[in-house]
Amino acid sequence: MDESEFRQKLQSTDPQACPFGKAILALCCGCSLSRKRAIAEREVVVCARAAAREQCCELYELLRRNSAFALKQTHADEPLTHAGNMKVQCGGLHGLQQVLDAAEGGGDVVALVEASRQKFGSLEELPYSRIIQSVAAFQVRKPRSKK
Repeated sequence: MDESEFRQKLQSTDPQACPFGKAILALCCGCSLSRKRAIAEREVVVCARAAAREQCCELYELLRRNSAFALKQTHADEPLTHAGNMKVQCGGLHGLQQVLDAAEGGGDVVALVEASRQKFGSLEELPYSRIIQSVAAFQVRKPRSKK
């Protein structure tokens, strides 16, 4: 199954795909509302609560838009590579966790989003200049060399 067929199958099967699914599968973070599903021999992460997913989607879009320069993109709406997506998701959540202090929210995405809203009022008010430093610094694991 090619990538476009997979994406169509994913959207038709469950439109609740988690915007931080890659980070959850890579064990960069966790989420108390995430559920793993197998689709076409791949594992995907879906959200158990639509309202929480909407907030996570908003955070992901804000992280992505604010990370464009750090990812060396000329336009914020350019498609991201897998590595770029991992930098936004893992680096962005790590930066958010640092801004909130590690004790708040732990590694739980939905808890981080809630703590962010409580501390800053809205996701638009987050200190993205500090968070994006973690996006830029995040190193994607290099593939193992085949010997």
